[in-house]
Amino acid sequence: MSTTATAPKKSSEDGADSIGATIRAALTSNIRQSGIFIAFVAIIVLFTILTDGKLLMGQNVTNIILQYSYILVLAIGMVIVIIGGHIDLSVGSVVAFSGAVSAVIVIKGGQPWWVGVIAAIGVGILAGAWQGFWVAFVGIPAFITTLAGMLIFRGATYLTLDNISLSPFPSEYASIAMGFQNGLLGGNGYDVFTLVVFGLAVAAYIFSQFRQRAAAARYHQHVAAMPLFIVKLVAVAAVVMWIAWLMANNRGLPNVLIILTILVIIYTLVTTRTVFGRNVYAIGGNLTAATLSGVKVKWVNFGIMLNMGFLAGVAGVIFGARSNGAQPAAGNMFELDAIAASFIGGAAVTGGVGKVTGAIIGGLIMATMTNGMQLLGYDQSLQNIVKGLVLLLAVAFDVYNKRRAGASR
Repeated sequence: MSTTATAPKKSSEDGADSIGATIRAALTSNIRQSGIFIAFVAIIVLFTILTDGKLLMGQNVTNIILQYSYILVLAIGMVIVIIGGHIDLSVGSVVAFSGAVSAVIVIKGGQPWWVGVIAAIGVGILAGAWQGFWVAFVGIPAFITTLAGMLIFRGATYLTLDNISLSPFPSEYASIAMGFQNGLLGGNGYDVFTLVVFGLAVAAYIFSQFRQRAAAARYHQHVAAMPLFIVKLVAVAAVVMWIAWLMANNRGLPNVLIILTILVIIYTLVTTRTVFGRNVYAIGGNLTAATLSGVKVKWVNFGIMLNMGFLAGVAGVIFGARSNGAQPAAGNMFELDAIAASFIGGAAVTGGVGKVTGAIIGGLIMATMTNGMQLLGYDQSLQNIVKGLVLLLAVAFDVYNKRRAGASR
């Protein structure tokens, strides 16, 4: 009597185990990034409950973007500086100095608003080139160079403004940070243009995710199960379009959000798809190996500092437009907020690790916490304590991961 072997039937429990394993793999494969998103969601939920829903009101969501846009711009540059193994303590002073020069040219000099914008960005580039020279070609550590720069550019701000504030900027200048795109495509009580722009952004995100998944599959890399992949895309699309709906029913699409989105896209491509970006990671990860591999370390370091100066100039324009003027004390502590955003967003203290999108999420975490505490009426002193503790925990988390990875080898 012959017997026929039959394949074991896959039970629902086996499927559940497979999905569970996939979820665990997704969370642990890049624990820095997954931890950021989980923390971000948790903070939003917490402050939404504590503020009785005020945190996620349309007007407040828009205000968060307007109030912290210049910090997010600085975070883009700062995470590249940190990936390269450096730190920049001067960005707040460069923001103030670039805004001061712009104000003198436009408000006192009577020049067109766009001349002031070009001047501010030009000042930022020159400041970055100045510091890049000392870091890259003289060999002074960036910490010392930018500490000196913080004092130099703050003093230059006071001299430029003669210790007094200047205001107001022309309406065209102010609209850079305070203006909105509303009504371009009509809408009955809501702005259709805002929904269309966010919808296109979601479509582009979904397309890029499918391309990345297909590329990973071709190289036999681990990819998430298709059901989980679809759930992730639907969740992201739902959240983004919900935010779009809140803005569309408020004032529309902020100009500064358009600027920020363009910068995020450009610098994501720069850090992931260009030789310069790969060289920055190589220098931060292993300077000796990068040098032996033929990386032009001096010029890459010069480019890192130059780029930080450029973005500080852009942030100076945005901050000046939002405050509608220039003040000698502008930009105070901005560098610490940008550094905190980068580390909370997953950048490693030793360099070589970090993402632009992570820095943006880190900045949004700081912005959400600050805004939530303001809505609850907490004092500035308590806000600083909470932000300091969050930064400390983020760095401790990075150190813990490194020790665990070293012990597992």
